[in-house]
Amino acid sequence: MNFNEEEEQFSAAAEMISGLGLTDKEIKNGTALLPKYRALYAERVLEEKKAIQAKTDKSFRKLNSDFTNYRDASFNVPPTLENVLRDYQKEGFEWLKILDAYGFGGILADDMGLGKTIQIISVILYEKLNAEVYKPSIIVAPTSLVYNWEREFAKFAPDVITSAVAGDASSRKETLQTESPDVYITTYDSLKRDLELYENMDFKFIVADEAQKIKNASTKNAQAVKALQGETRFALTGTPIENSLSELWSIFDFVMSGYLFSPSKFTKMYETPIIKNNDAQKAAELKKQIAPFVLRRLKKDVLQELPDKIETTVYAEMTTEQRKVYSAYLMQAKGELKKFINSEKSISSDKLKVLQMLTRLRQICCHPSTFIEDYFGGSGKLTATVESLEDFLEGGHRILVFSQFTKMLDIIKEELNLKNIDYFYLDGSTSAKERLHMAERFNAGLCGVFLISLKAGGTGLNLTGADVVIHYDPWWNPAVMEQASDRAHRIGQKNIVQVVNIIAKQSVEEKIIELQGKKKNLADNVIEGETAFINKMTDEELLELFNE
Repeated sequence: MNFNEEEEQFSAAAEMISGLGLTDKEIKNGTALLPKYRALYAERVLEEKKAIQAKTDKSFRKLNSDFTNYRDASFNVPPTLENVLRDYQKEGFEWLKILDAYGFGGILADDMGLGKTIQIISVILYEKLNAEVYKPSIIVAPTSLVYNWEREFAKFAPDVITSAVAGDASSRKETLQTESPDVYITTYDSLKRDLELYENMDFKFIVADEAQKIKNASTKNAQAVKALQGETRFALTGTPIENSLSELWSIFDFVMSGYLFSPSKFTKMYETPIIKNNDAQKAAELKKQIAPFVLRRLKKDVLQELPDKIETTVYAEMTTEQRKVYSAYLMQAKGELKKFINSEKSISSDKLKVLQMLTRLRQICCHPSTFIEDYFGGSGKLTATVESLEDFLEGGHRILVFSQFTKMLDIIKEELNLKNIDYFYLDGSTSAKERLHMAERFNAGLCGVFLISLKAGGTGLNLTGADVVIHYDPWWNPAVMEQASDRAHRIGQKNIVQVVNIIAKQSVEEKIIELQGKKKNLADNVIEGETAFINKMTDEELLELFNE
């Protein structure tokens, strides 16, 4: 063996040992007894690193063969859904079933609008039709989606009996103690309040919908969902990683606790090298680790018939008075920043203060009246938006308007009232039932404009009746804006969807757009490849936001 071959063998063995989390004792003994969920990673390394010679047993080979050829497994889509599911959804069903067969959990991370809900319903319906002893399942979802799940079950699997664990505490307790459905559907907020009521319950499937809700492992949301007892855990999310790799760890801690090691070991092995050092080899290793347990399809790859989504940016000049207010607040903010610099403190040491200053500047870009009383100087963005709305409506289009500021939506409502333009309106105070009712009426063509709070309505709504999406103000994370846009750009959409970003010229909003371009979603790096980007803003980047 020459030196290069020996070096390659050593490198391959080191990667295998690291990825499998083997101890010194196991290495010295020359054999390792691994949890079966490690077999899939080991097989991928062995396939890629021909320098490693390893003996594997029959069960190891069968497991890997079953996963490689899971589409050939004998899991038939329930007959009532055979002509309903698209091909990629059938593949999703088969993938979920092979995970379940081996007792593994997984993350269904399909792009927004690809039908993650119906894929889960198909698996639960299969269980209902084929299990010798049926155990109930539980779905934990954001409050706004509970009734969506009920309706989808009623539509696609009416034989599956569901119970919404909703209402006040006594109503929820009564439901859990008196009803025996096939599927319980509850909210993250209710679950953490009712956790003791679930102590003696054992579920077949535990499904965390919009699983970014448990991305922070220290929250009560995450702790409550992870405390549930059951056989198979699935997480559904279109954005498995929004800001940091620790979010991925937390979701994996739910679906297969221990798979990505302890938080400290994960940070040392993967997060620090990938985030701080842009270590492409470690990113590739992590991708190999998670690949068997994450299924992610993008709309552009599986929905060739879905119309295009065209994005445009409209730059609006601030009015003279608006610019004066903006300049005054910008000058004040720079004065605050100088205090940090003079004291030699890191700007990021008080991010709350910095965020408050940035929020004020963003509100002024939208309309100074969002927080300044008796301001009558107008807003360039408001003018541009209302003009765009009138043009789109005249052209027969129907529009969603998103803003993260409910006060801004109130101001837009006043303008639309003056112009006798009808609209629907949704924010955090809108009940789940009313959300659905408005969505149905909007899709039926009863109104041309839907004003929506980004936080309250960015997920869980099917609004394919719209073919124009206006983002009145940009959000830091482009994935959040994409989720909102995909209320319209999803299955069922027949028209090209135009997404319009309204940006105040020469403002912090332009800086946000630039930042979005630099900091691509970390999911692309680990779920789909590429080199990792840093996920936290440096002092220099923060300072740049305040430069004119």
